[in-house]
Amino acid sequence: MKESKRIVSALIVMALLLMTSYTLLLLPNNRPIFAQMRVSNHGRSSLIREQTSIQNFAYNNSNNNYNNYNRSRIQQQKNSFPHVFLKNMTTAATPKTTRTITPENYVNVSKEIGNGVRIALVEPTFTAAAYNNSFYVFYARYNHVIANMNVTSDLNLLSSKVRMHPTIIPTTQVHSAFAMLSLLKNLKLISPDSNITVLTDADVDNGSIFNKVGTHVNSNSNAYDVIILGHQEYVTQQEYNYLRDFVANGGSMILLDGNVFYAQVMLNRNTNTITFVEGHGWAFNGESAWKSVSERWAKETSQWVGSNYLCYTCNITFANDPWEYQHHEEQYITNNNDKILMNFNASLIKYPIRTLRPVIATYELNYQKGKVISLGIYSDDIITNKKFVHYFDNLVLQYASHKESHYQ
Repeated sequence: MKESKRIVSALIVMALLLMTSYTLLLLPNNRPIFAQMRVSNHGRSSLIREQTSIQNFAYNNSNNNYNNYNRSRIQQQKNSFPHVFLKNMTTAATPKTTRTITPENYVNVSKEIGNGVRIALVEPTFTAAAYNNSFYVFYARYNHVIANMNVTSDLNLLSSKVRMHPTIIPTTQVHSAFAMLSLLKNLKLISPDSNITVLTDADVDNGSIFNKVGTHVNSNSNAYDVIILGHQEYVTQQEYNYLRDFVANGGSMILLDGNVFYAQVMLNRNTNTITFVEGHGWAFNGESAWKSVSERWAKETSQWVGSNYLCYTCNITFANDPWEYQHHEEQYITNNNDKILMNFNASLIKYPIRTLRPVIATYELNYQKGKVISLGIYSDDIITNKKFVHYFDNLVLQYASHKESHYQ
């Protein structure tokens, strides 16, 4: 009897050792593996090598304070949103029925998209330039300035160099674009046969999301079916207008991050620089800068995008948080026609407007012939969360496969 007990004990110990060894082997690989991907960079083919850890690849550059500024926003400029939208806030909506993606049809639908639907990823290169030891240095230096006071010094900080071509490489400083590629990789879309193009803000500003008649941009004819944006905080007036036209024509625009279309910049193609114009609490005419509106196109964005930026320094918690997301930068619903796909049940603590009950949600909004799909949160922060990746995969599949039906 004692011998039997010793044998059983020995077997249990061996089983535990095997389980521990297996776990240790799995842990180091619980991250995106190296992958080589070939995509079309606005007519240029380039080989892309994805790093194992997306979260760490760009922000260790000692010459760029992108991450520090991104995590340390100037409080007064990002704490106010238009009172006019309080009456438009909604707490519930009926989700639209969309095509259900199951394990059985997942691969087939992915194959359909790769062969048919035209998808464009737009790198937020203007936003990257704004954070590159430029605009945010000015904001911090003159945060104390009173209203109606003109600032005429350090105006050089309101202009910054822009990378004019896609920069999706391991050393890129554009986190959103690389994040989008990582997510789409899971759909098996990024392959030599995939119809995916990587654009920059400058390309959109130039009308590259539309077909051309000779050299003329035909803004009534989309060159893509789906456009995915990241952290497009800074855009030109032309880029803003073109994106709205793209949706109006019947295109689908997916917003990966919050805090989009917050400020206007002007692009100088001769010098490859952007210059600040208005938004983020400031306005600039080339000769002086002064305090101004927080969100540049607040009313227009509410009408066709369906939401507006909330705030960075607010204390926000989420009762519905399936992806372990923590407050960073979110959109809140400001259009009664938004159809909620997932409500995060957000609570806002100690906000100046005590009656505010903002709805932060993933939603879709039909605008003329097209639609906008917004995640509502800063998805870059959870780019390696497997549950989120699966959700985003299905989201893209549903809307992209809907586009595919036009070809069949």
